[in-house]
Amino acid sequence: MAEWDADLDHIIPSAVLPPFWAKLVVGFASLLCFARSYDGDFVFDDSEAIVNNKDLRAETPLGDLWRHDFWGSRLSSNTSHKSYRPLTVLTFRVNYYLSGGFHPASFHAVNILLHGGISVLLVDVFSVLFGGLHFTSKGRRINLAPRSSLLAALLFAVHPVHTECVAGVVGRADLLGALFFLLSFLGYCKAFRETHKEGTRSTFWVLLSILLGAVAMLCKEQGITVLGLNAVFDILVMSKLNVLAVVQKVLHKDRSFENPGLLRNGGLLFRMTLLAAGGAGMLYVRWKIMGTGPPAFTEVDNPASFADSMLVRAINYNYYYSLNAWLLLCPWWLCFDWSMGCIPLIKSVGDWRVIALAALWFCLIGLICQALCSEDSHKRRILSLGLGFLIIPFLPASNLFFRVGFVVAERVLYLPSAGFCMLLTFGFGALSKHTKKKKPIAALVLGVLLINTLRCMVRSGEWRSEEQLFRSALSVCPLNAKVHYNVGKNLADKGNQTAAIRYYREAVRLNPKYVHAMNNLGNILKERNELQEAEELLSLAVQIQPDFAAAWMNLGIVQNSLKRFQAAEQSYRTAIKHRRKYPDCYYNLGRLESEALFLKAIKAHPNAASYHGNLAVLYHRWGHLDLAKKHYEISLRLDPSASGTKENYGLLRRKLEQMQKRNV
Repeated sequence: MAEWDADLDHIIPSAVLPPFWAKLVVGFASLLCFARSYDGDFVFDDSEAIVNNKDLRAETPLGDLWRHDFWGSRLSSNTSHKSYRPLTVLTFRVNYYLSGGFHPASFHAVNILLHGGISVLLVDVFSVLFGGLHFTSKGRRINLAPRSSLLAALLFAVHPVHTECVAGVVGRADLLGALFFLLSFLGYCKAFRETHKEGTRSTFWVLLSILLGAVAMLCKEQGITVLGLNAVFDILVMSKLNVLAVVQKVLHKDRSFENPGLLRNGGLLFRMTLLAAGGAGMLYVRWKIMGTGPPAFTEVDNPASFADSMLVRAINYNYYYSLNAWLLLCPWWLCFDWSMGCIPLIKSVGDWRVIALAALWFCLIGLICQALCSEDSHKRRILSLGLGFLIIPFLPASNLFFRVGFVVAERVLYLPSAGFCMLLTFGFGALSKHTKKKKPIAALVLGVLLINTLRCMVRSGEWRSEEQLFRSALSVCPLNAKVHYNVGKNLADKGNQTAAIRYYREAVRLNPKYVHAMNNLGNILKERNELQEAEELLSLAVQIQPDFAAAWMNLGIVQNSLKRFQAAEQSYRTAIKHRRKYPDCYYNLGRLESEALFLKAIKAHPNAASYHGNLAVLYHRWGHLDLAKKHYEISLRLDPSASGTKENYGLLRRKLEQMQKRNV
């Protein structure tokens, strides 16, 4: 192993090999990459998970964190996404308390520091993965693989695919999950420290590792997968299992397999029992907490999982795996969201994208064969552990066990990327070993590190504001309706309705069932007095999604403007039926009834000046200035001495004159 690590000597200078300096370099590189996101805004999902999450506020009892999901909804609700991460929400709450409110800089600073700490911790993790656990008679570790562990940690620290987790505050769930995942793994390794005699194991450290795995799961669901990695490490590294030899013995019915050395002293079987029991307990508690069963996702979230054909599902799932692999290998095309048509469904084996599947499995099978069949035991273990670290943490996002609510998500690659960096480091070492020209390889490694660092800086800048983030996705996923929707929403919030309409229309064109885009577009058209089209859009939205309360309310507002009061009242009442706590809708319903009553009174007594004057005040408050002017003038014509009406009419005229001057 020392000889293999020495192959990287020309890439990693000996001056930075001492652990302190190695960790200092890794920590500095990780902070440098994502420092630009420090003063960024709350963007994308941060609004729902942080700004609008009542669980962060002091008036919410701490006990509610254990009954609510990541977004602040009750886990028992049918609309909950069942993302149970109470410890992550607790850190948000502490952030909110210490910073005195929703100040993004403090939230971003914690994320950046967490990534730095994880990158530094990986120096120790990679040292174990590359060098194994070998001790002197005094209990001191040897074969630390300093060059390999440093290079792999550097590759991890500067990988651009991590930007979503670090620059997006909600990515803290992945960061905290990764932190306790690594601590659990290192804790498990402590169980193999030989202190008195060969084979001494510590049950305490195994149990502590399981506890840390549970903590990791309470930060992010995939944290539980550390138990699988611990088992693989124990079997392949500590128990020195040769998988190929075992398979051959089973196939040839070799009697020597009946008493394998794996179970000597009963240690391995005992540890596997503890891991299995711990994992089963975690899963059971997690399932009980979910309450109403798994979350319900829609076809736009994960279209492949809704395909009728099992072959189509399998092909698309594998294509998604290949895209994830490509993001690790070439993290240039990054997007905050990959759903809603960003990746069109593969419907036949004739689709040229099937080539990506073949390439992925060609590489995986090649690595697996080397991991199983190589005569070099160190090579077998490094490849096996690298593949394990790559695949095992990714399993919860693979669609193999349950449907997930996304197509591709860069955040779920945070932990698997450690396995990729390990395999890449092994590849650089193997390339260096089999070539005489060392400088080009050193230049290649340095180039990868520098390019990735620059890409991290650029991508961190894009995550600083929603406008930059959403626009950056237009060139990556032009077919993604959600991208166009978010760009349009950002423009609308800034008052640029004309441009917002263009993006909303494109979102609806790309996804004709995108009810949220229809609702927002209908709202803008309503404000521009294009009532007929607004009504058509909102009617279509509630037809597609009958329980869409906001669209029902907006439809009622449009119908009210069209003087279709009975239809407006019905729309308001339908909205309230689907959302009991809806103050805006109650207000609009009350407003509708008051207007209807005034109009009914005027119809019965058209010459009552006070009726016209009060209706004018109502329109004045609502912003219907032309109607307000009309009824003020009728009221004053009927009763010129009404002082209150005169004063209100004067205020309205001054406002209209100011508006006219601004338009000029």
